[in-house]
Amino acid sequence: MTNMPLRLFYVDDSGAEITGFATFSWIEFLVDEWKPGLRHVLDWRKELMSSYQIPTLYELHATKFANGRGNPSLDEEWNRKKSNRSLVMDECVKFLADRPWVGMGTVYSQTTLRRVPFAKERARVYQELVKLIDARLFAAGEIGILIMDGDGTDDSYISAHRSLPLQTRSLIEDPIFQHSHRSQWVQLADITAYSAYQHLLQHDSKRFAWSWYPRLLSRDVLGGALKV
Repeated sequence: MTNMPLRLFYVDDSGAEITGFATFSWIEFLVDEWKPGLRHVLDWRKELMSSYQIPTLYELHATKFANGRGNPSLDEEWNRKKSNRSLVMDECVKFLADRPWVGMGTVYSQTTLRRVPFAKERARVYQELVKLIDARLFAAGEIGILIMDGDGTDDSYISAHRSLPLQTRSLIEDPIFQHSHRSQWVQLADITAYSAYQHLLQHDSKRFAWSWYPRLLSRDVLGGALKV
């Protein structure tokens, strides 16, 4: 196993109980791409600072950012114009689409379940994600580690990993939890997840975001969002 290539997966969820969508999206790459990839990300964040006065360490949380919350820029005039956010989100999508070493994907379900049953359905979708990634790793002769946005208080995430059959298990260890404000990679996974959800939801008020995920299809290892 020590000679197997190691692939990293950064995962975030999206969707909402009120719409019935439970979605999980991820970005992935081989561990050898981590250091040069982070250099690309940080250089791009410096460009955002130069062009829009958005500090490198400011969290690009898609839901808050795209919907006009917070003050991402040091330029108060820029912050007051909501359309500026869409321009930056367009650049985020372009950055991801232009990275040939990045893969990504989305799994989802849409249900009429609510409250506890919806939470269970969401956990089921995550389990399907874990099974799918594990099967891909096994077929490719790779091992993988999954880094998830959050604090790890939801035990269903860990249970999904531990339910994998050990004989063929290639997604090793429990998920590693990392808050998005501490990780550029998790923020990019968040942007991917938000883009996928808005593409699936097709709400009129978010029409500006409908095209973001289709622009990422060249990076989607599944060829599009997969209903599970």
